[in-house]
Amino acid sequence: MSLNERISKIIEYSNLTPSEFADEIDVQRSSISHITSGRNKPSLEFIIKIKSRFPELLWDWLVTGEGEMLKSQLPETEILNEPDEEEKVKPTPLPDLFTMMNNDEEFGTDENDTEVPQTSLGESVISSQSKAPEKISDSQQLGNSNDQSIIQALGNQTDKIKRIVLFYENGKFESFEP
Repeated sequence: MSLNERISKIIEYSNLTPSEFADEIDVQRSSISHITSGRNKPSLEFIIKIKSRFPELLWDWLVTGEGEMLKSQLPETEILNEPDEEEKVKPTPLPDLFTMMNNDEEFGTDENDTEVPQTSLGESVISSQSKAPEKISDSQQLGNSNDQSIIQALGNQTDKIKRIVLFYENGKFESFEP
């Protein structure tokens, strides 16, 4: 049974006319005739509106046509195994950069920590330094005092480093490309 035939069956089950059904699930009336005639396929939003208005319909039947149409047609063991809306576990959202920055106890390390924790990608977290911010004008040049020592240290590496970027508390940064 195709999806448009299943939707026609749901309209029949609801004992509503197609226009009343469209009003009931809050869609345009023309969309019902387009879907039931096979001209258009229903969107996910359309199917969700049907399911939210008729919660006794089973998702598997509605989407794939497999199984029974209604929950009341299932054997009792299958009904007991299907989780209620309240029992479904909602996934916890992962923190993003902005929530981490607003939550100081989870972001970075304390100044007293000597060990630098490793992140899952093998990057290390840099602890903040408490130092009075230094005022630098836009026209002031940054010093190149350690360029040679960094380049010399990079020459001893077996893996080639593409770029090293140093970030300063005042918002400036330096980029070294060996």
